[in-house]
Amino acid sequence: MGKTLTEKILATHITEGTKEKGKEVGITIDQTLTQDATGTMAYLQFEAMNVPKVHTELSVSYVDHNTVQIGFENADDHKYLQSVAAKYGIIYSRAGNGICHQVHLERFGKPGKTLLGSDSHTPTGGGIGMIAIGAGGLDVAVAMAGGPFYLTYPKVIKINLTGALKPWVAAKDVILKVLEIFTTKGNVGCVFEYAGEGVKTLSVPDRATITNMGAECGVTTSVFPSDEVTKQFLKAQGREKDWAELHADKDAVYDRIVDINLSELAPLAATPHSPGNVKKIRDIEGLAVDQVCIGSCTNSSYTDMMTVAHILKDKKVHPNVSFVVAPGSKQVLENITRDGGLALLLGAGARLAESACGFCIGNSQSPKTTAVSLRTSNRNFLGRSGTKDAQVYLVSPQTAAAAVITGKITDPRDLEQIGVSYPHITMPKKFYLDDSLFITPPADPGKVKVYRGPNIGEPPKNTPLPDTIRAEVTIKVADEITTDHIIPAGAKMKYRSNVPKYAEYLFEVVDPKFYERAKKTKDAGLHNVIVAGLSYGQGSSREHAALCPMYMGVKAVIAKSMERIHKANLINFGIVPLTFANKDDYTTIEQGDTLEIPDIRSALTGRGNTAKVLDKTKGKEFQVSFDLSERDRKIILAGGSLNYVK
Repeated sequence: MGKTLTEKILATHITEGTKEKGKEVGITIDQTLTQDATGTMAYLQFEAMNVPKVHTELSVSYVDHNTVQIGFENADDHKYLQSVAAKYGIIYSRAGNGICHQVHLERFGKPGKTLLGSDSHTPTGGGIGMIAIGAGGLDVAVAMAGGPFYLTYPKVIKINLTGALKPWVAAKDVILKVLEIFTTKGNVGCVFEYAGEGVKTLSVPDRATITNMGAECGVTTSVFPSDEVTKQFLKAQGREKDWAELHADKDAVYDRIVDINLSELAPLAATPHSPGNVKKIRDIEGLAVDQVCIGSCTNSSYTDMMTVAHILKDKKVHPNVSFVVAPGSKQVLENITRDGGLALLLGAGARLAESACGFCIGNSQSPKTTAVSLRTSNRNFLGRSGTKDAQVYLVSPQTAAAAVITGKITDPRDLEQIGVSYPHITMPKKFYLDDSLFITPPADPGKVKVYRGPNIGEPPKNTPLPDTIRAEVTIKVADEITTDHIIPAGAKMKYRSNVPKYAEYLFEVVDPKFYERAKKTKDAGLHNVIVAGLSYGQGSSREHAALCPMYMGVKAVIAKSMERIHKANLINFGIVPLTFANKDDYTTIEQGDTLEIPDIRSALTGRGNTAKVLDKTKGKEFQVSFDLSERDRKIILAGGSLNYVK
């Protein structure tokens, strides 16, 4: 029986556990990446482990999220990150060098390697044939210290691509079709593996767009084979020596096979407020558009930017549209400048934003009240843009460009009617390369002093799990609550290394009074419990969505179901992730109820996977379950990974 590509790469990296689907395995990590929004806490945790230097083949610290310098906090954190990188053997990518996923794909990604990143869109690296996984910062810190990364040995779903994309249909439409098929929930513990004759028609940037947004389905990662297309991309980057041919065996066995004919796809959009709300552009066309933002780690490559530039050649931005472009990296910006693309974009009326995450995380370019904003980014969660009542649609660069011209949602194929021919853009045979914004570690790191500004605090410590959890239901939330709902992105992320301050904004989008209630309960000597619906913890790998609740005394989350990365982060910070044995029990609980989870330590120490919960307010009892490995249980009992490691 042949092997899938996923099985082949994992087989060379597994150090613990058995290759049995659904069971936990530990794998060695070859490369890590962090970004400043999550990396600051990751490096504080790494320092707490007292390891003299990183043990990976390569670790890179990127500054791409909070590059807007308002107040001292971001600048202080960036200086901390630069000094920590120098001291511990990490490459530092300065602000302005670009978005971590785009830059890593260009300069460091290697087929067949494992990559762990403190950002949920790390699977972008799967576009180049890596097993690239997003995780919480603490997991990345452990990997940098030489420890394994633990994951559930995955089911592998083959997405068999046939045909070829027609003009005006893009890779973004491919992944939106995948989201339409799989939705944003129910895919935990799976890997998407792309194969079929259609693969060779897709460039590496196309593939990276598809693997990037696989994160929205909740899968562990997504991966493409490494073939001649991959080789040519690496050659253009001056890295042909990093290429290796990788593909699944012809007789590989998959857990599921889904066929997608690229020739049959039409332009699509994810409508508010979820990447899973997919509709055809034809079904929503005509809606007036206030803003168009092109960029993000999903669609900011050379080919994306040049395609938009040539669509807009000799055109002007519609009077009612604010039009922003953000090239994904310094390399992209330099190359489109040299090839005339930037002049075309500026000539059309584009506003040029920094090569950073920017608008995608609500850190700039927040739209006006009730605006319709078309974006080429990967998430359109409620309030993520920085404007709570904005209506954000996720579209391809081609569809975004059409709206720039017409001022409304327009099927880009209709541009032919006004004389716009589709530009068939190809990548350069050789990119202009300039790595001057990377800072490599010094030969003598012992002389480096780590900079700590007033915004830098120690990672908060948790206490071991009590025998009995006595708590208030501090908040009850519905289905598909994202980490952006739990703790906001955007400007508030400047408090990422100041957990007491950041915690004040917990659940700000859903219920701004959560913090006051949680503090009152904590001050009274009780614990806090969060009750949630399906797919709790979607979205970002931001571990602060677990770290800040831990700081506020949350000891358990009881949900109908929860997503992989967030569940792992809860465990890492000593919060018990519980699910309703009977989902109907969710309806009986109300915010403010007093709950008791007796003998929880005994339940976790034993061999079972259930516990009982007493609703003291209602006088009822219900059962909850937990899906935890032996290692997970020990971590929770200790009060989190840092306590457990020590």
